[in-house]
Amino acid sequence: MIKSKIQIMAGLGIGLLVMGCNSSVVLTAPPINYTNTSPKVAELSDQQSRHWGHLDLQKDTIPGMSVDRAYSELLKKKKGKQVIVAVIDSGIDLDHEDIKDVLWTNPGEKPGNGIDDDGNGYVDDVHGYNFLGESYDEQLEMARILRLKIGDDAYQQSAKSQLDEKLGEAQATLPQIKQIEQLVSMANRNIQEALGKEVYSLEDLENYTPKNAQEEGVVGMLMQVAATGQDIPDAIKDLQKGIEYYEAQLNYNLNVDFNGRTPVGDDPYDLTDTGYGNGDPMFRDQGESHGSHVAGIIAATRNNKKGINGVAKNVKIMAIRAVPNGDEYDKDIALAIRYAADNGAKVINASFGKGFSPNSEWVYDALKYAAAKDVLFVHAAGNDGNNLDTPENHNFPNDQSQEIADNYLTVGALTSAFGSNMIAVFSNYGQESVDIFAPGEKIYSTMPSDSYEFQGGTSMAAPAVSGVAAMIRSYFPDLSAAQVKKIIMESGISPSVKVDVGGAEKSLSEISKSGKIANLYNALILASEVANGKTSL
Repeated sequence: MIKSKIQIMAGLGIGLLVMGCNSSVVLTAPPINYTNTSPKVAELSDQQSRHWGHLDLQKDTIPGMSVDRAYSELLKKKKGKQVIVAVIDSGIDLDHEDIKDVLWTNPGEKPGNGIDDDGNGYVDDVHGYNFLGESYDEQLEMARILRLKIGDDAYQQSAKSQLDEKLGEAQATLPQIKQIEQLVSMANRNIQEALGKEVYSLEDLENYTPKNAQEEGVVGMLMQVAATGQDIPDAIKDLQKGIEYYEAQLNYNLNVDFNGRTPVGDDPYDLTDTGYGNGDPMFRDQGESHGSHVAGIIAATRNNKKGINGVAKNVKIMAIRAVPNGDEYDKDIALAIRYAADNGAKVINASFGKGFSPNSEWVYDALKYAAAKDVLFVHAAGNDGNNLDTPENHNFPNDQSQEIADNYLTVGALTSAFGSNMIAVFSNYGQESVDIFAPGEKIYSTMPSDSYEFQGGTSMAAPAVSGVAAMIRSYFPDLSAAQVKKIIMESGISPSVKVDVGGAEKSLSEISKSGKIANLYNALILASEVANGKTSL
């Protein structure tokens, strides 16, 4: 528990004093009172929608992390120390305009000479490492279990049961989405021709008089789509992404006969078979965008008049390519965690997870290793809308049955709609299994080839919290990973609202360990109190 001096104090003016003390800054400002904030009714503006996760619940009635407010009121021009954040994910666009300047560079490695210059066991790891080699498409672990007959009969049967369920869903859904995409695309082309313009609005459709029954059907279909609040081109794009997703499911993820590991050349179920992969964590496929999006949320170059601002400054991103288009291998994740810990990372972002983990002990041992090296591990809770406290609802790695280590933080996802719909419908939750919530739906961030896009998932919520952790470790470098975890959890805001989760209304304390939303402003204040001996955790 936090001592009374750090409890929320309403109605007080904000005072700020910054000075050096034990390598930490001192922030003398009260935390903000968010208890009685009213739900936001108005739609977000375009500007707000592109960085709502940085906004402030008290000032904007949007459940962001008060990032803008922290910079403008607490930090201003104060300097922190550089912090390395490892992003264990898919490949990252290392040349992106908003990422290239925040990349970690291995000081002991000479690029492209084919030599392990610094003797860390990895050749040419200039900006990180690539444990996937030239592979990308991959099976889900349940399919690998069946292909390789991993585990006992009960384990294989559990994998088969879940695979059959997912396979049936994919086989049924794909033709439906294809048909809908064809109809909507055709209707869009027809109405563009009828209206004489490529871009049209819902009002245009409402004012248009169909010439025949066929046109009436076309207009009616498009109005149904537009009534959801989505532009027709965006709706078509989403349908096309859905087709790509289910085709990948059938061709790769759920295909028991597919082996995506062949290009790598190792035995992924032998932890001692190392020396594989290469030093280039660049993305390999235009669809391989996840790692770029995550990296931008954490640390996209701030105030460069391009794209977006990351949550954190003073950060260098260590790119570790270990998550394919399918389930990651336990071996890759275990080695990636150890690589990050050995090469100076103080925060690891882990926006991945899976339902089966045959060699989970390799990952747990690596997490303990990272804890011993004072590295905070921030993990996405997963996107199944499940209660992770229920034993059968796994999202590996996890600490469902017992805490793995005191450096492990699990993050669920919020929407921008403060009130009953604040928890994203896809987000996993759990009073014992999820530590805190953060912005994770419709998050605008970096994509390959200098582009930007909205994406949603707990994969977006975790890097928001990784950014908060990096800021704490930058301005208060003497705090341990365990302390940073506690500060993030204790300093979060706990509005007195009920949220819709699993078909019932619950408080945040019923669906997470902290019962709170991550908040950079309050986290920095509490970190200052702890670092300067004014408060204990």
